Amino acid sequence: MTATYSELSGASVYITGGGSGIGASLTEGFLQQGAKVAFIGRSDATAFVDEMEEKYGSRPLFIQGDITDIAALKASMDAAAAAHGPITTLVNNAANDKRHETAKVDEEFWDWMIAINLKAYFFACQHVHPMMTAAGGGSIINFSSISYMMGNAGYPIYTAANSGINGMTRSLAREFGPDRIRVNALAPGWVLTEKQRDLWATEEGLAAHMDRMCLKEHLEPADIVGGTLFLASDNSKAMTGQSLVIDGGVVVTG
Repeated sequence: MTATYSELSGASVYITGGGSGIGASLTEGFLQQGAKVAFIGRSDATAFVDEMEEKYGSRPLFIQGDITDIAALKASMDAAAAAHGPITTLVNNAANDKRHETAKVDEEFWDWMIAINLKAYFFACQHVHPMMTAAGGGSIINFSSISYMMGNAGYPIYTAANSGINGMTRSLAREFGPDRIRVNALAPGWVLTEKQRDLWATEEGLAAHMDRMCLKEHLEPADIVGGTLFLASDNSKAMTGQSLVIDGGVVVTG
């Protein structure tokens, strides 16, 4: 941790997919700030929660569930608010970049991918809005990806959802702004989580990606934490409707 944001100490933070990959690093990063963290995830995260409690003396609230079940998603957010107070930082992090070919996509797969990668984001934002309004404001951070900026092939529904997240973020920033709620997107590059290493990170693919990077070092989950904390903190209090790219210099925005 290189920066401390005192306003995050005691803050009620809710993260989707906060028990593994980038999400686990985010959970730990907010715990380091003294925040009260709750997260939802499909897989049992008890061991991770135990580790965090032992390390930081604060036990994150883990709610096991599927974000595509919107009723369960909303119930988990209500449970987080009941335990920690109204959610003032929402991090929509959970996603699935399952590879697929356009010719092989059917309606069921389309609906499943959109449910995970866009629909859940929208309804989490919708549900947190009154909580944040009652609390006097808050920060929503919607995770996207540089994949749609690169025009990557191999997962067109995922890139469509990423682009949709960016558009949704801009519209909600304008709608929620009068209630002192900031809505920003964060677009990581290729972060080498355990899943990425197991499924997609071939030697050839990593080398090709490295060639496109300005900074010649592949990203790890911890590299995304600082930007997320910044967007949650008062240091970004005049920033909304924006997309923050953390990718080692693969894409150029502006």
